[in-house]
Amino acid sequence: MTLAAPEAPLSSLTPDRLKALLSAGRFGLKTGPFTFRIRSNEAIVAQNLALLYGAHTVVDTPAFADFHVSIDRPASLRRWLSPQVYFRMDGYAPFYSLPAQQAFAMLEWGMNWCIASNAHQYLLLHAAVLAKDDQAIVMPAAPGSGKSTLCASLTLNGWRLLSDELAIIDPQTREVHGLARPVNLKNASIDVIQKRYPQALMNAPIPDTKKGTVSHLCPPPSSAAQHQKPAHIRWIMTPRYNAALSCSPTELAPRNALGLLIENAFNYDVLGENGFLAASRIVSESRAFTLEYGNLDAAHAWIAEQLK
Repeated sequence: MTLAAPEAPLSSLTPDRLKALLSAGRFGLKTGPFTFRIRSNEAIVAQNLALLYGAHTVVDTPAFADFHVSIDRPASLRRWLSPQVYFRMDGYAPFYSLPAQQAFAMLEWGMNWCIASNAHQYLLLHAAVLAKDDQAIVMPAAPGSGKSTLCASLTLNGWRLLSDELAIIDPQTREVHGLARPVNLKNASIDVIQKRYPQALMNAPIPDTKKGTVSHLCPPPSSAAQHQKPAHIRWIMTPRYNAALSCSPTELAPRNALGLLIENAFNYDVLGENGFLAASRIVSESRAFTLEYGNLDAAHAWIAEQLK
């Protein structure tokens, strides 16, 4: 069973074809500069890939894949009794098993781990990235800061989504590459986005994960169509949700902006001098802020003002 063409959007696959490709380990998913070859027999994985990656390019048995990954069950009674699943890359399981109902969330986290642990040709930051007219805003922030909520809201207000979790930066050109993968929303932010954007396409919330309840927002087709198109970094902004404030920006001095990038880098030490030079040049070519916000409308208005 092969695709009708060497490459096609995932939405062109029938459910049976998608299931067959995943089961055989022939399913290739292109996201940004990377190709993942994925194997899984979990129905929840196929269903969520179809729901959330419909506009992404897929390949039947890619000649080359950056990462060969799988979601599978252990060869023990845990396969059937309180079913568990493992994420594996090249047969190696970097995490403990999780309940089978968390299989798709585990795939998303595992794909992030693959990139963050291995793609050292790039400077990699824990950050959301969005763009307008190929001018990017990079939002490095710690978990629980409100980064994903703001990222989802901007995505649903016409910004091009590059990534919710990873800024993938070429150290030489300082261009930031996108993935346009689903935005990972957690706990209260799920209700915030659902109520504000009832038209948003999200998968069913997954309770009791290591991050609480999680749900994934489907990237707009326009973002997915441009997932291989990089952007130029113009702004660095670290968001901090604060219910007591409407919108309170503070511009950062270059040394503090540099510290922010280094603090949120996965591989700064690996890149050494190249990492320092890349981060320093990004800071010199950008404006940097912290943004405490409790009102999404006010945050949108302030960010739009910075585009002028």
